[in-house]
Order: sequence, then C-alpha cells, then structure tokens
Amino acid sequence: MTHDSPQSGAGDLPGVDPAVAEEPSPMLARLGCRVTGWAEGYARVEQEIVAHIMNRYGIPHGGIYAVLLDTAMGHAGAYTGDPDRKQLTMTLSMTTNFVSRPKGTRLIAEGRRTSGGRSTYFAEAEVRDETGELCATGTGVFRYRKGAA
Repeated sequence: MTHDSPQSGAGDLPGVDPAVAEEPSPMLARLGCRVTGWAEGYARVEQEIVAHIMNRYGIPHGGIYAVLLDTAMGHAGAYTGDPDRKQLTMTLSMTTNFVSRPKGTRLIAEGRRTSGGRSTYFAEAEVRDETGELCATGTGVFRYRKGAA
C-alpha cells in the first residue's frame, strides 16, 4: 500500500513488499506507528495524530518526532530485500530539529541513507504532515548489527 507524499505524486513512492514486511516493535505498535514504505536506502513511517501522543500544549510530543525520525532512518539503512537476511541497525547519534507544528492529522517521516561503509552509515529524515507542513528534521549515524535477527 502506498500513500501520496506531500511532495510527490501518487505511485512514485515505494510501498512495503509483503515478503519483507516486518511486524512493528511493541513500542511502535503501542504508539500506532507503521512503516508504509521501504526500499533500498529509503523508508517511510506514519503516525496518526491521536490523543495519546499529545503533550500538555495539545500538540504531538517532541519524542514522537524523534521516534519517527529514528525509525525512518534506521529502516532506510536496514533494507535487504531478502526476507531470510534481516539486517538490524542501532543508532549511534541523532540530531533532531523541531521546525513547526502540524496542520493536518497524520505525521509522515521519510528517511534516506545518505552515505556510509560496511559497519556504519549516515542518514537524514524529515517529518511532514499530510498537508506538506515540515514539522521536524533529523540526521543520524547508525551501526549495522552483526548477524541476523
């Protein structure tokens, strides 16, 4: 299933191949986050704006943006295309910039692997809402975990 990106037309973004789709971690499942796009060097993660992710000001808590950015960047570097060769990654460092509050009802994080080597990689991500409003940006350094899950 693919979704329109705030910056792209329908159909030009990858969905998730059912053969390599993974169940969300317990934390992501509890929050309601879901990976809606995953391909080589790219991942998209979405979160509906619901009451349990709001802070005391009535806007999404900053930690939600960090989770979405981290998950999108981590998945962007972990895609193998092979369901028998699962790649795990771990975050070494991450910078988060809070830009604006959402105008819509859904947060959409898109992460991209930007460079790297055999053991570490660099990534960047943005969180927008479905109206295209830029809410947060992030960059990170990730390590590939040894061995399959």
